[in-house]
Amino acid sequence: MQEHTRKLSWLRRLYHWTLSWADHPSAKYALFLIALIESSVFPIPPDILLIALALGQPKSALRFAAITTAGSTLGAAVGYGIGFLLWASVGQPIIEFYGLTSQYLKAEDWFAMYGVAIVLIAGFSPIPFKVITIAAGAFGIAFIPFILAALAARGARFFLEAAILRWGGDRLRNFVEKHFELMTILITLLVVAGFVVIWAMG
Repeated sequence: MQEHTRKLSWLRRLYHWTLSWADHPSAKYALFLIALIESSVFPIPPDILLIALALGQPKSALRFAAITTAGSTLGAAVGYGIGFLLWASVGQPIIEFYGLTSQYLKAEDWFAMYGVAIVLIAGFSPIPFKVITIAAGAFGIAFIPFILAALAARGARFFLEAAILRWGGDRLRNFVEKHFELMTILITLLVVAGFVVIWAMG
């Protein structure tokens, strides 16, 4: 119970740290960086900051989505590189830190069965993207199809969120803003649920 509480505590601190960038002058750079590292090592999804920025500047929502997509796609390439070149020294410790060793090994079967389609599924869903990006490199999945699938999946996810906030109207934006913290916590919980999905699939 104490270990679980500690995990929730540092995750909550990271959540609030991520959200704190919404009012910072360098918010767009933070958005890019968080999207980049989330694809390989960081546990908090960039959606939280993307939604906050899109709420504050609806006319720039698509630009924020483009920044997030670019960062996340580059992060996917970094994750792939970690798996391909630095599995033993970097990739394996990351996987073990999140308790996903057996699920990482199962990813080889996923790639054999679904090919890069699993990248599309993981990139658009709460399944932890870092597991797939690192595994893709470690198992030698062809890089070009992998990165194109990552770009398509992450772009679809982030542009959909931005489009909803850009053109959803004042009523929708007011609803999201009113329930913002609850919604962003739910997004984070969905990511945690993704770990459970991988565990179940394993």
